[in-house]
Amino acid sequence: MHRFLKKFTWTPELVELLDECKGVYVPTSKQELYESVFGTGRSGKYDVVYDVAGRGEVCEATVVRAKNGVVVNYPEDYMRRRDPDCMRIGDDKPTDKPRFKDVYGYDFAKCKADTLNWLKTQELIVMPFNSGGNAYGYGSMLICPRNAAFFAYAMANLQGFISAEESEGFKPRAIVYVAPPFRHTHFNGRQVVVHNRLDDCHEVFSYNLYPGPSAKKGVYSVLLDIGEQENWVTAHASCGRMVTQYDNELVIMHEGASGGGKSEMLQDIARTEDGRVVLSTNTVTGEQTLMNMGRTSHIEPVCDDMATCYPSLQNDSGKLVLVDGEDGWFLRMDGVTHYGCDPVYERICTEPDEPLVFFNIQGVVGATSLIWEHTLDSDGKPCPNPRAIVPRSKVPHIVDEPVEVDIRSFGTRMPPSTRENPNYGIMGMLHFIPPALAWLWRLVAPRGFKNPSIVGGGELKSEGVGSYWPFATGLRVKQANLLLQQIVSCPNTRYVLIPNQHIGVYHVGFSAEWVSREWLARHNGHVKKDKLEPARCPLLGYALKEMVIEGQPIRSKYLRTETQDRMGKDGYDAGAKILTDFFAKELDKFYTDDLDPLGREIIDCFRRGGTIEDYCKLTPMKL
Repeated sequence: MHRFLKKFTWTPELVELLDECKGVYVPTSKQELYESVFGTGRSGKYDVVYDVAGRGEVCEATVVRAKNGVVVNYPEDYMRRRDPDCMRIGDDKPTDKPRFKDVYGYDFAKCKADTLNWLKTQELIVMPFNSGGNAYGYGSMLICPRNAAFFAYAMANLQGFISAEESEGFKPRAIVYVAPPFRHTHFNGRQVVVHNRLDDCHEVFSYNLYPGPSAKKGVYSVLLDIGEQENWVTAHASCGRMVTQYDNELVIMHEGASGGGKSEMLQDIARTEDGRVVLSTNTVTGEQTLMNMGRTSHIEPVCDDMATCYPSLQNDSGKLVLVDGEDGWFLRMDGVTHYGCDPVYERICTEPDEPLVFFNIQGVVGATSLIWEHTLDSDGKPCPNPRAIVPRSKVPHIVDEPVEVDIRSFGTRMPPSTRENPNYGIMGMLHFIPPALAWLWRLVAPRGFKNPSIVGGGELKSEGVGSYWPFATGLRVKQANLLLQQIVSCPNTRYVLIPNQHIGVYHVGFSAEWVSREWLARHNGHVKKDKLEPARCPLLGYALKEMVIEGQPIRSKYLRTETQDRMGKDGYDAGAKILTDFFAKELDKFYTDDLDPLGREIIDCFRRGGTIEDYCKLTPMKL
């Protein structure tokens, strides 16, 4: 066994694997690992190829050495985004997710044995890392074929690289195994990630080379599993500290399904060439509405996607306390379509001081890869899921210490909605809701309109508890209870809803989120009760009667969509029924004997058509 690995605690089967494989490579620095990404050739381009029984050689990915890092592309469109139905559970512990045996008709133990036997035929990278980032994470291990070194380099940037030479050693709390050919030999070409939860270790078997469901969300699953055992939650959220021009500070935590605006909450507001902001475009007439905005709040980012809310961090503030659960951010660049769209990340990605990793972006050997030049899918359209992994240490004004959350917002991708074509896109620009409704929205977590991050994504579907349910391996009701306990134990954190993409007939993209963020920061997250009125749909809590920013009133049609001429009350009510029926169907999954008694009361309130006042009686609302 490699001398560095002798300081770690291994199971007998891992000792056997490492002793019998064709070779072991243990990187001692990220730079050393980066140099191994391109194999032994000097061309700067490397095909990740495997010999697949019955098919011959199959290229799973192509990596290019660009001037600014590693550029990874996949021959198949399907491999360029995460398949939401790729998780399988290989153990017999409690779960609401599909078990491997139920789906494939045989025990995972056989597939695991096949996997380890295949890995023995490979030269392997064995790399320690921290699940949850270097500051607070759990010692873990990656085992993957050496010719897939780009995957290891992506993991090192996402989760926190550990030098085996400098480490004192540990017993891995999680192990990620990578066996790409099994996608073809065992799973008919599909992305599959199997979670095998042992008593003292969470094993993740990745049978594909797109890191989304494994190096990214697979590690998220590890943290959720640990939290389920220890009674805490890793929230699916971005978080930023907003500092106004008067030095007032407001911490906003933004949650939501993939594509719900988490990364965008940390971006500066997009402007036209003359400095104005496009608030909306009428989807029927094409008319634009622009507004003037001067100096906006300064953003100090905290986390981009995974907010770890460890019990040891909580204090007597009555607010939720969190830290980032990642060492690097897996940023989607579909909104960066030309130079100048996002100056901050363009600068980081174009002139990094260490090589980055890019996915689904065009790459030419020796040239600078540009994050607005997206790989074309087979239909000739740009891939909707271009990505870059940005180390959080490179993000300007990053916050490293734990923060207390003032506002928890929840974002949903809303479709266009009119009287003639009613849909659930009835949410106004900013709604204030009590904790009970905040919990319901997180239980259901609508994936929303045209999600670019995953395969499919057109119709209304639920991502479930906290919007992180797709990555959880355990019981749905257990996570629902943990989330409710977290919300109730933080009475001084307030809750809002913010739509993106559309407000009724108006396409708004993420401008509603940016304008609402600025309005909240300037008001320290507070609103007077007389500025609110019950929304026509109780699920939306309270709507604003008025909103003024920089002396410019935001018209009522953006705040209360039933006031739009092309929607009206009848179009609104038709959309509200779609939304309410969807909630009813999804909430039934949680209504079990194991649900927290307060949770049962909240769902009962929904079932009997409760008003916003009824929800506030169950969980008082702090304004």
